[in-house]
Amino acid sequence: MKKAFKIALVSTVLVTGLHASDIIKGSGASFPYSVYQKWIKAYYKSTGIKVDYIKKGSSKGIKDAKARSVDFAGTDKPLSPKTLKKNGLYQFPAVVGAITMGYNIPHVENLRLSRNALVKIADGSIKYWDDKRIVKENPHAKLPHAKLTFVHRADGSGTTYNFTYYLSKISKEWRKKFGAKKSLSWQGDHHIGGKTNSGVATLLKQTSYSIGYIDYADAKSNNISMAIVENKAGKYIIPTLESFQAAASKAKLNPTKDFYAIIADPKGALSYPMVAATFILLPSEKKATNKNVTKFFDWIYTDGQEIAKSLGFVPLPESLTYKVRGYWKSKGI
Repeated sequence: MKKAFKIALVSTVLVTGLHASDIIKGSGASFPYSVYQKWIKAYYKSTGIKVDYIKKGSSKGIKDAKARSVDFAGTDKPLSPKTLKKNGLYQFPAVVGAITMGYNIPHVENLRLSRNALVKIADGSIKYWDDKRIVKENPHAKLPHAKLTFVHRADGSGTTYNFTYYLSKISKEWRKKFGAKKSLSWQGDHHIGGKTNSGVATLLKQTSYSIGYIDYADAKSNNISMAIVENKAGKYIIPTLESFQAAASKAKLNPTKDFYAIIADPKGALSYPMVAATFILLPSEKKATNKNVTKFFDWIYTDGQEIAKSLGFVPLPESLTYKVRGYWKSKGI
């Protein structure tokens, strides 16, 4: 039985290798999905090489990588060097994006949220929009006595992980009670969940008096209002490419640690606080396929930067892509 299983496994690997040049298959995080899709179209137009990426969420992407059911997987939650080694995986960053607080309050613009208010919305303590913790930072806004609906991810999500990691950094109470997780049992009776960031966007648009965490690209493409949030320096920062770049410049991603790092709540008066790098996972044994995958990402690092910027993502700086290429070389890719 074991022998038959091994033969079947080898056959699968051979078939995958034969088709690797025809189509490169990936799955996982929905956070970077919009930029991946534009990159894929541009790469095909430039090279004739097909790449297919299915958004499933980081949890399922990690599972697919471990199961070898795809050529590469996307995750917004980086895996530790120990976990990577155990599962025979390599890891490197693809791009930096931002998580925003999208909201739907009729006739309210430029909503400002303090760090404390953001935590209290997420933990269920703030139930109405005219709560004093919101009104305090928005004295000129006409905030109604309407019940607040908190929109979150219903699936295992790297966006959720990065959002709850950020909450854990700014609140000891949150860190002790909930911590950083890819999925969570949200408190209170004022929340609803959507699958993938697109699902969250749909719910925000459909639900008056709602607020939820969502990637900048999905919020922007759906014309969802985004809150101005307080950063580590106590400044209220508008979500823009410039404020994301200021935040990303503080990131420390080390190839000797497989780039394992979470970059939320960076220092800097101009830094947007909720930023996150998104990562790619590769199976270590698929040398030929990995070369095809890394050629795609090498193209992204050189020719895909303007595409990323157009969607509000921050391309990796040249100093970091140099390290990523060195990492590939060290792994024999």
